[in-house]
Amino acid sequence: MRKPNLRFAGFEDEWKESEIKNVLRKISRPVKVASTSEYRQIGIRSHGNGIFHKAQVTGAALGDKRVFWVEPNALVVNIVFAWEQAVAVTTEREKGMVASHRFPMYVAKESRAEPEFVLRLFLTGKGKKLLELASPGGAGRNKTLGQKEFESLKIVLPPPPEQRKVAQFLSVLDQRTTELRRKLELLEAYAGEMARRIFAREVRLTDEAGNDFPEWERRKFGDVFDFYGNNSFSRDCLTYESGSVRHIHYGDIHSNYRSALRIERENVPFVRPEFDVSRVPPENYCREGDLVIADASEDYDDVGKSIEILNLSGEQVLAGLHTFIARDRDAAFANGFKGYLMRSESVRCQIKTLATGVSVLGISKSNLAKVDLCIPSRDEQVRIACFLGAIDDKIFAIKEQLRNLARYKQGLLSEMFV
Repeated sequence: MRKPNLRFAGFEDEWKESEIKNVLRKISRPVKVASTSEYRQIGIRSHGNGIFHKAQVTGAALGDKRVFWVEPNALVVNIVFAWEQAVAVTTEREKGMVASHRFPMYVAKESRAEPEFVLRLFLTGKGKKLLELASPGGAGRNKTLGQKEFESLKIVLPPPPEQRKVAQFLSVLDQRTTELRRKLELLEAYAGEMARRIFAREVRLTDEAGNDFPEWERRKFGDVFDFYGNNSFSRDCLTYESGSVRHIHYGDIHSNYRSALRIERENVPFVRPEFDVSRVPPENYCREGDLVIADASEDYDDVGKSIEILNLSGEQVLAGLHTFIARDRDAAFANGFKGYLMRSESVRCQIKTLATGVSVLGISKSNLAKVDLCIPSRDEQVRIACFLGAIDDKIFAIKEQLRNLARYKQGLLSEMFV
């Protein structure tokens, strides 16, 4: 008898296997495009991340492109990236919009299947394998979904009432995820704006007595920091399983870390045990408050990005390939402040100007030493770091909620489907 490991009380019926074409039917309403009319197309994100709406375009801009009216409450598949779980269900919000011929839509056939339930099924590990099975070919755009193959896929379904119950429950989790993501977006925007205003000195913090702090001092980067080397370990030399020495990869500085790296919060990889770290000089290990700077990038937004090392807690940490360490020379900075300073608009603009290269951009130590820094008093640095750090703590807490919710949902998906 085919039943899931986890199901709601009151449902006892056996789940039955059906081909997609027997429970869903393809719906196709071609748009007669008028050159002067405006149309809004939909797109579908991979990994089950839903539908997005493109900017409005005229019929003339669509040209000879074949488009179809979007049907609400339909399972829609991006045939180019179906193997990456680029599937979704349309809603009333998409009514009146159009979809490319690469986005076939399927609605319930005689109420045998709930599109939302079928979507959830395709977001499980088993569902991903089915989509891959119907997407023959090589990698990327060559793995196009065959629509006949898709419609012949066999899926296991409960009766419609149980399908609706499961889909509604998972939709509540999706709504919570959406709310958290929106909260995260707003908080990150607030953090960015407040940092901008503080370092532009549009907003000035005061001391505990309400008094103003002294004016900021201008110093060259090279006058207040000393540089230390990195090591040549590449991503292939790293592991996330275990080790004695952690390793900061420049790619993670570009995309994964905020202004500060707190070791206890982040999944920082280890140098694999078989690689010898005994020749690394002690001064090249990261210390509390060090800046680790990524000296290379393919675009201006990431070149010279840096993180400040905080809360080492006895961990040994190395800076990797395409990075170098900048260490506060005379303890002129409060820990936690430097990371925000380095991401300020003034510093970032100077670094972009001093970067060199064509396809790959780089910032040298000698050029970074020329950067002008506007430095507040140490007491004001502490206030700034505490203020911005409190916002970052809230951002981290929301990200942790999102990670936990994703793990919970993934666990449910593996147990609630056959």
